[in-house]
Amino acid sequence: MKELILVIAKALVDHPEDVRVHEREDERSTIYELSVHPSDVGKIIGKQGRIAKAMRTVVNSAATKSNKRVIVDIQS
Repeated sequence: MKELILVIAKALVDHPEDVRVHEREDERSTIYELSVHPSDVGKIIGKQGRIAKAMRTVVNSAATKSNKRVIVDIQS
């Protein structure tokens, strides 16, 4: 899942070398914290959050086999 988020994020930004994903797990969910270059935050979020919502939809669809909830958190 972490690799999927990295591939999507690196394709969207101007500074792909600054894309980082940190994974945290607890008993009911897995949280992926996505951080990018400060000038690329708007490109990851998109107009009215459409890009971020689409990324979360893709990640949630890929994680349907696991019983855990998957959260993608965009760090600014």
